[in-house]
Amino acid sequence: MLIAAGIFSKVLTRVSCATPCAEGSHDPDQRHLMSRKLELTFACGDYEIMRALKEGIVRPEGIELTVLTDMGPSPRHWRFLRGREFDVAEVSGSGYVAARDQDLPFRAIPVFPHRRFRHGFIFVNTSKGISKPTDLIGRKVGTKGYLFTAGLWMRGILEHDYGVPHKSIEWLSELDEDVDFSPPPGLHITQVSQDKSLEDMLVDGEIDALLSPDLIRPLTAGDTRVGRLFPNYKEEEVSFYRKTGIFPIMHVTTIKQEIVDKYPWVPTNLVKAFEEAKNIAYRRIANPRMVPIAWVRTALEEQEEVLGTDPWAYGLTPANRKNLETVLRYTHQQGMIGKMMPLDSLFADTDLGDAGGPDGI
Repeated sequence: MLIAAGIFSKVLTRVSCATPCAEGSHDPDQRHLMSRKLELTFACGDYEIMRALKEGIVRPEGIELTVLTDMGPSPRHWRFLRGREFDVAEVSGSGYVAARDQDLPFRAIPVFPHRRFRHGFIFVNTSKGISKPTDLIGRKVGTKGYLFTAGLWMRGILEHDYGVPHKSIEWLSELDEDVDFSPPPGLHITQVSQDKSLEDMLVDGEIDALLSPDLIRPLTAGDTRVGRLFPNYKEEEVSFYRKTGIFPIMHVTTIKQEIVDKYPWVPTNLVKAFEEAKNIAYRRIANPRMVPIAWVRTALEEQEEVLGTDPWAYGLTPANRKNLETVLRYTHQQGMIGKMMPLDSLFADTDLGDAGGPDGI
């Protein structure tokens, strides 16, 4: 049943004239609008590429932006897509697509705060005889949530690149979904009880494998009962990128539709500010004094050789379109949405003409 939490951020009363206003206007309401900034809350991860926005070094034109970074991804996605608590939020890419398929009132902008290659996040119980992807067929595999974008990419890659149909696996999930979801025929998903942990179930052999958005505790603790499906995951990920040109987009930045409708200049002004903040981050991390990693410059040079000067590119560029169209295709193939949607219908119309662009690293 759809949960309508009814928790909204405060009514928007302060606005800025960030678009041209009629010269010499005598309308007192118009003069009031021109003198105030629009107050918006923005919930996102605590990323370096968002630091300049959080610290107020970059301020979107016409907007007083309060940046909230004190929550994990799952609570943030739930609170925005279910409760609509924030004005703008970073959310799961597949969760957003599923929300739009259900006609929920959100609109994305082409700002992608989180990307991650995913071959290194498929974990197996080392006693189960799983040495290649097709060994997962017919197995019990955990996933934090079925609609999570990390799991979407891993299932899609396993199916299309390694011959493991997603319906050939018995899935066990741990968390509630960001939006309502009913599994289609032939898809077997069971939600484990609240006293169960998928990581513990993997260690104990109750499940055979686990698709996780993050590194799992048993692996980082050196527990030999778990391992990666792809021990050479970095080589697999670089090969995937060289073959597809895709650095997987995990999350999109989403705005309440009512804000886009009432203040159509907001998406463009936000995108420009996000671009400026990202370029500041690129310049910052290029300084080896800023990051406590001995060979940070070597790592940056290696990244640039493979991924180019702007790996976190914003906008609906050809590469990002291919990336997002893959997300759309996977969400449809994996039963999360009932119909394919035009990519442009999911994003607000923004103008990146005078946004900063990448400076390189």
